Amino acid sequence: MSTYLVTGAAGFIGAKVCEFLLADGHTVVGIDNLNDYYDVRLKDYRLGLLLGDVRWTTNESPSISAFAGVGRLSSRKRWTVEGEASGRKSQVSDALFIFEQIDIENLPELERLFAEHKFDAVFNLAARAGVRYSLVNPHVYMTTNAHGTLNLLECMRKYYVTKFVLASTSSLYAGCPMPFTEDQPVDTPLSPYAASKKAAEAIAYSYHHLYGIDVSVLRYFTVYGPAGRPDMAPYRFIHWIATREAIRLFGDGKHTRDFTYVDDIARGTILAVRPVGFEIINIGGGNDPITIAVMITLLEGMLKQRARVNYMPANPSDMLETQADVRKAERLLGWKPKILPQQGFERAVMWYIENDAWLANVSVEHTRMHTTCIPRVS
Repeated sequence: MSTYLVTGAAGFIGAKVCEFLLADGHTVVGIDNLNDYYDVRLKDYRLGLLLGDVRWTTNESPSISAFAGVGRLSSRKRWTVEGEASGRKSQVSDALFIFEQIDIENLPELERLFAEHKFDAVFNLAARAGVRYSLVNPHVYMTTNAHGTLNLLECMRKYYVTKFVLASTSSLYAGCPMPFTEDQPVDTPLSPYAASKKAAEAIAYSYHHLYGIDVSVLRYFTVYGPAGRPDMAPYRFIHWIATREAIRLFGDGKHTRDFTYVDDIARGTILAVRPVGFEIINIGGGNDPITIAVMITLLEGMLKQRARVNYMPANPSDMLETQADVRKAERLLGWKPKILPQQGFERAVMWYIENDAWLANVSVEHTRMHTTCIPRVS
């Protein structure tokens, strides 16, 4: 069994990757800075499941994690992953999970971690997320997404860790013809978020070229599923329909997305740990994309509740359409998406209904807008 570092371990994708790695019997060291870009109670829920720690259930703060400032936490619990969603056979393990609150911008803390553990690979899933908010505070996107990636690569070089899996984004394909393929030029990012991810890809390539680090760059397409990010449309729309609030829809609802279920994303991420040299790989739905309007209709049927929609001007940083060509992922990784949008949205809705008692208080707005990181603007 291997020992893996997973950054962004309390995040939507990061927590699922940790879960699947643990179910495979690997030791996982997870780090996360637990920032308050969105309501931290979702992060606490995911982290609580990984640790078998129920302290998240009493957290009433949307901006301060129940796990913040508590030092190193570890758990060795019974893990079972069922075959259908994960693509694996049902299995059980008692693998070790270790968590520390560490920011990838903090190079001394990363060096301490690398000196303490012998990692077989690094999964860099930590990022400042959100296209629109990157227009408000572009600096933090560069320091985390680009400089944080550089910090990890420097530690890998210094401590002879040879495999790097980097989470990137389909947002880079703005202006490219669909379906998007990995060989298309991505030189026109529409947001600082996309630009910072392009910078991370570039610095990863340089470390592959100079030091032989094996790199899988994964360009994710609109990820959704249970315990999703509350700043993203699938979660928000479920919440707003369920609570009879009006949906705030940017644009006319005709823009399309290649929705990708979180379990499929996690499977592809873990498969990408195999040696590839340096490769950019799409991890997307691979099906016919659906419009936002169709997604709303699906959610209305599942929630048995009519949506009210407030239409707002489209944001210039938003892409109109996304569609992934995933043939390269199948060829290199043996990966294909398994969960169709109808199935995935149904699971997300059922999870929300099962947890609505505490989700009712979870904010779908930005909590403190990174007040600890943003300079005051008059």
